[in-house]
Amino acid sequence: MMNRTGLMVILSSPSGAGKSTLARRLMEWDDSLRFSVSATTRAPRPGEVDGVDYHFTSPEEFAAMVEAGQMLEHAEVFGNFYGSPRAPVEAAMGEGRDTLFDVDWQGGQQIRASALGGHVVSIFVLPPSLPELERRLRGRGQDSDVVIAGRMLKSRSEISHWAEYDYVLVNDDLDETEAKLRAILTAERLRRDRQAGLGAFVKRLMAEETAP
Repeated sequence: MMNRTGLMVILSSPSGAGKSTLARRLMEWDDSLRFSVSATTRAPRPGEVDGVDYHFTSPEEFAAMVEAGQMLEHAEVFGNFYGSPRAPVEAAMGEGRDTLFDVDWQGGQQIRASALGGHVVSIFVLPPSLPELERRLRGRGQDSDVVIAGRMLKSRSEISHWAEYDYVLVNDDLDETEAKLRAILTAERLRRDRQAGLGAFVKRLMAEETAP
């Protein structure tokens, strides 16, 4: 089997469109797929484990990583910084393993603009309709009307960036959308330019002698 370079799979969607569930299903389907664990400057919450939920760092450590180019993307959210460390992704890529990123359109832009951007496959997940998206958000039973209204407003902003992605899926059926995600990942892994050593293999193949 020929080796290949690992991919960076960006999965984005407005809140409530099913992104987290699809990411979990994708990783259950292929346990070689690793999830990019973000670094953050916020304090751990009860039950959170360093290196599993997040890489918890000080503001000084985070700033130093950004300055050294060790973050593929980063952003400030409510006074805390979040980012995707570069080193674990590069290590996975060298092993031929793919990394899944759960980021918004801004994070996706930064990753695509990075030195590793040529290895990105970006997928945006749309809800079947905005009323359905609101129904799903309310069905969680976690947010107030004010919070839901804010999420719906942000959703319109997120959706406006759909054309920046390689693939766009409408999640009107979770099983069908998962199947499409699997197909995308399988096809992208098989692209000619992503199969390391393919040229050398073909060269040896052409040099083989056949029986007279």
